[in-house]
Amino acid sequence: MKLDLRGEVCPFTFVKTKLALEELENGEILEVIFDHEPAVKDVPKSVEAEGHKVLAIEKIGENEWKVVIKKMS
Repeated sequence: MKLDLRGEVCPFTFVKTKLALEELENGEILEVIFDHEPAVKDVPKSVEAEGHKVLAIEKIGENEWKVVIKKMS
């Protein structure tokens, strides 16, 4: 599943990421695009605290990042 959160800021970036993860089955992958730099640090920490696995954090543009998360619980 892909989630484009460009234009969103914290805490909405985490809330929307969490809601998307709830729709997935265990083991499925969520790719999230951010353009809010604090979210690139905060969202991975928060989802890992909830037991999910961050597979990658990749800068894909001047102010855009892709975070790949595997649902683990």
